[in-house]
Amino acid sequence: MKRSELSEFALEEEGFKIKIRRGHNGLAAAGGDPIVTYHQPAPAAAPASLSSGSSATLNPGAGAASAEEAGVTFIKSPMVGTFYRSASPESKPFTEVEAKVAENSVVCIIEAMKIMNEIQAETKGVILEVLVENGQPVEYGQRLFKVRKE
Repeated sequence: MKRSELSEFALEEEGFKIKIRRGHNGLAAAGGDPIVTYHQPAPAAAPASLSSGSSATLNPGAGAASAEEAGVTFIKSPMVGTFYRSASPESKPFTEVEAKVAENSVVCIIEAMKIMNEIQAETKGVILEVLVENGQPVEYGQRLFKVRKE
């Protein structure tokens, strides 16, 4: 931003907004670091035609699924990026099905903008299922692993 003498940059696309501003109140500050503002998109509301229906009509078996999911949680993606199960193609995966994990166990890497971000389990339990293929793109909040809590 300094090289191009920009004081503000904003981008909005499909509910994603980012605004970068140097200085305060739109005034460029000499030597000031950029201020970054990120706006999380709000969850989309159900269309009116669907919202009047019951959840059982929209998702049959939802009650049974929640009963089966007792004691189960999910490790979710904290960002948008590319999912990798190991540090490199030659390395073994950080975790496997039936492996125990602790809150600080690294379970995968998500690459975002050429930065490799180690993702921790943030829960204690046993991995039941890996829900994403290696090298696949993931979204914010997407379920990555199914975990039986301990």
